[in-house]
Order: sequence, then C-alpha cells, then structure tokens
Amino acid sequence: MNARAPMIALKGVRLADGPRQLFDGVDLALEPGVRACLVGRNGAGKSTLMRILVGLAEPDAGDRFLTPSARVVFLAQEPKITGETLLDWATAGGAEPHQAEAALGDFDLDPQRGTQGLSGGEARRAALARAFAEQPDVLLLDEPTNHLDIFAIQTLEAELRASRCAALIVSHDRAFLESVTQRCFWLEDRKLWRLDKGFAAFDDWSEKIAADQAEELRRLSKTIERETWWAQRSITARRSRNEGRYRDLANLRARKAEILKGQAGTLALSIDSGQTSGQRVAEAKGIAKAFGDKTLLKGFSTRIQRGDRVAIVGPNGAGKTTLVKLLLGEIQPDAGEVKLGTNLQIAYVDQSRAQLKEGASLWDALAPDGGDQIMVQGRPKHVAAYAKEFLFDERQLRQPVASLSGGERNRLLLAKALAQPANLMILDEPTNDLDMDTLDLLEEVLADFDGTLILVSHDRDFIDRLATSTIALNGHGQVAETPGGWKDFVAQNPDFFDKPHVTAPPKPAARALAPEKRKSKLSYKDQRRLEELDGLMPRLTGEIAAMEERLHDATLYARDPKGFERLMAALDAVRATLAAAEEEWLELEEKKEALAAG
Repeated sequence: MNARAPMIALKGVRLADGPRQLFDGVDLALEPGVRACLVGRNGAGKSTLMRILVGLAEPDAGDRFLTPSARVVFLAQEPKITGETLLDWATAGGAEPHQAEAALGDFDLDPQRGTQGLSGGEARRAALARAFAEQPDVLLLDEPTNHLDIFAIQTLEAELRASRCAALIVSHDRAFLESVTQRCFWLEDRKLWRLDKGFAAFDDWSEKIAADQAEELRRLSKTIERETWWAQRSITARRSRNEGRYRDLANLRARKAEILKGQAGTLALSIDSGQTSGQRVAEAKGIAKAFGDKTLLKGFSTRIQRGDRVAIVGPNGAGKTTLVKLLLGEIQPDAGEVKLGTNLQIAYVDQSRAQLKEGASLWDALAPDGGDQIMVQGRPKHVAAYAKEFLFDERQLRQPVASLSGGERNRLLLAKALAQPANLMILDEPTNDLDMDTLDLLEEVLADFDGTLILVSHDRDFIDRLATSTIALNGHGQVAETPGGWKDFVAQNPDFFDKPHVTAPPKPAARALAPEKRKSKLSYKDQRRLEELDGLMPRLTGEIAAMEERLHDATLYARDPKGFERLMAALDAVRATLAAAEEEWLELEEKKEALAAG
C-alpha cells in the first residue's frame, strides 16, 4: 500500500513469557502518516509488542528499526498524571506551552487546573493532549478510548485524522477503529498478520484466515489418522522400518501440537434469566435530580418493560450512573417518583469495579464466603472449574485482584454477575479493556437474553447492535429517549448535545448586542503552526542536502552497507516529512487568504 521507508519497524521479533511463546517471527512496519490498529485477544501480547516497538522492552530475538531523530510517543493503558497543573503535565515531555495549551483546549481541559482528583476520563484526555502537543512522528496508543465519553472519542478521531504522524492503536472500539485506521495488524497464534485496509474490512478477512487454518488442522488430523493406522497395522510397517515415513508422522504430530498450543481458550458465557419479572420493570414519572448547582435531569419520565434493552448515553458527568441508581431505587429523586416492578433479580456490573477488593485473591472474589464450591446458576461448581470458564488458570486463583489486568478484572466482574440468575442486567461500561472476541460473545449472549438489559456505554457499535431504545442526557438537565441505538438517536436529535438548552430565550437586546463575528484570520493554533512550518521547511531542505552530499561518496556502500541503508531510509523519511510540511503550509496559506478575502 505504501512504498515509503518505515518510520519504525520490527523484524523477526521473538519473545517467550516463561514457557509460553508470545511472538514467533513478528514483522511490523509503519510508514509516515499511516494509521494502523493492532488487534488480538486479551493476553495475546499486544501491550508487550507495543513496549518492544517503543523500546521499553527487549525481545529474545529480532531487530527494531527507528528513523534517526524520529520522535516516538507512547500512551499506556493507565497514564499517571503528575505535576502541579495540567499545563505542567502537558509540557513535561518537551512540548511548547502554546502547543500544550491548544491541545488541552481541544480536549476540553483547563490548562491551569490541578492534576489531583481527576476522573478516569479527564486523566485520559490529559494524557492524549500531552501526546498530541509533543507533535510525535510515531504515536502508539494502548486502549485510548477507555473512560472517554463519545464526544471525547470523536475529538480523538479528529485529532488523529488531522495529524501526520504514523500511529499504531490497540483498541476494542470498532466504531473508533473503523473511523481512523488504514491498516490492520492481527496478533493471533503467535504470528502477526497484516491487512492493508481499514478495520471495516477486518472481520471478513480474519474469518477467512481462521477458516483456512481450521481446514489445515482438519486435513492434518486426517493425515495423522491415516499415517498412524499405517504405522500400527500395516504389514509393510511391521516388516520394515520406513524411517522417513516415521519421521514424517512425528513431524505431523508436532505441527498439530504447535497449532493447538497457539489456539486460545474459549470464554464460556451464559446468563440464567431466572424467574420471569413483572411486565413493568421500572417506571419514572417527572423525576428530577440535582447535586448542588448541577442539575442532572428534570421532568423526565419513562417506562421500562420486560425484555427491553435500554442504552443510556451522554457526556462524562452528565448523570448516567445517577439515572440508573434512580431507576433502581438506590437513591431518591428530588421530585417525581419511581416505581419498580415485581420479581426482579438484578445483576449489576459496575464500571468503578467497586465490587472487587484489591487485596483479595481471585478465589476470594469468586467465593467470598469461603470453601471451594460456589453456586452457579443454582448448581454447585468448584471455584477453579468456574474460573477456567472465564479463562483464568489455577496459578491466578491465589493472586491478588490488584495483579489482574483491566480485561481480567472485567472478566472477573462478569463471572461474579453471571453466577446468579438475573432477569435484569445492569452493565455500566462493560466493554472497557475487553478484547473483541469477548465483546462479540457477550453481545451474542445478551442478544439471546430474555430478561431486561440496561446498558451504560460509550461504545457506539456495541449500543447499535443491542439497544432497542436509547436514553440520552446532555449534562444540562435535559433527557431525551428514542427507539433504536446511537445512530438512531443522533439522526432524530442532531442538536441535542451541541449547546446548553436554556429554559428561557435570550433577551432580544442582548442578542442584538452580540452578533456572530465572522472570522477574518487564522486561529491562534493555525497561525502558530504556519510559523513553525516556515522555519521547519528550510531546516528539512538543509538536512536533505547534507544527506545527499554524503551519498555522493562512491565508497560509502562498500565501506558500510548497513550505514548506507540507514542513510537511504532516513533520507526517504525526511523527504516525506518535507512533502507533508509543504502540503500543510499550502493548505494553511490558502485558508489564510480565503479568510482575509471574506
């Protein structure tokens, strides 16, 4: 797809995690401007591969290449925000203050705000702002949409599309990946498969690869079966030792063992909907709720019936979890009333993971009353056997919850929630940290669930696949409900999230005094970028001239072939950077002229 030299690359990378081989001969390359995703199951080694790519971990074998002077920025899953203010944090990596301020503003953050007491979404936005402010040549993002609301995700999409850096993204968010990616890497069976198309083409492509591998395994098994029969029963085999054929049989068995060893376990998810609830699950009439000066909702009414699948959406802090607690009767409204239905058996998966105690072991989390048996959907089951259904091995059972990854914690929460019968499932951000295979299975199980589902999520694709209706809060007290999922809601309420909804129109005089001003010049951010490009292009031209001068040395290749190759790759990269800079400079100049002309 792209013949340019890569900005960053891995060649023949191998790595073992104890006795388990994570990678076996992995090749990966990112050229300037290419946005790629890295997809794979939880535990496949995606984060480890990212750390090798950025230089934070060493492989057992293989090479890493990075264009000289290229700036690499890595955003890990759990960023730690430090410093006195967000501006201090955003400039700590070398970004200019004006760039950091602009990036923080893009992600709706006050540069002078302190770094203490940030929510998960605010910390993630601060980390993303710093990453873009540093203007990287290569950007590596590990689960960047975790804890972000839909609108912050859309901001991230816009920033990625506007950036000219090479990007590698690990994410479970299908809608996000479909929006921004141009290439897919699939980490499966210790190998890295490459597709030079965006994520929208991933499912069909990966299913074909999986089908081809299944067919290979089927043919291999039939061949082993035939050759084993020959070795055990054939007169020819008993009368003479056909060493070559015996060796072939041993190799076939070794190949099958290798294929089976690389196959990941399958998660076992099922929901027992228990007894049938009443037809009315919950009914709210004219409810309102405020905390201090912050009004979350007012005058909202809804009725949730048995079998409904209701998605609750809105910006972080809009009151989505509060609405769930109001509907469940856990907190009381300031006005209005809520009536719960009869025979409700409720299972609640909480995004804060408050049900999990960091110091407790996985065993204790599953069996808090002690012993080695737990009741699973009305039947006793050994803790280890049940944990295995959720892909936990026996070695992990005595480990503290604090040692589990984000995906493992979410699987543990699901294990606890699904152990008991439930006819009302409450899932608050269930998709965080889960891989796509687990999400697909969870979606299938929920689609077949004959109880009632209330889903709080920022995963647009997950909502669209499951929701029969969507309740949206805009953070200014307004709540709206429409049939269907996220796309249906936006189509029917295009302006719902755009601006605060006021209870009274502005005074005519005030409106007349503040006409909308037409922009006549570039924004501060664009003007600064134009000035940066004015200085950058001559410098890049000088670097190219210096490299070309070195290449005029006819003896260079003979003396140092690897150095010659590195110089050629660096020259290609700098030329590509100059071409991109010239294109961006031209776009900004045209924009400047258009604004001035009015």
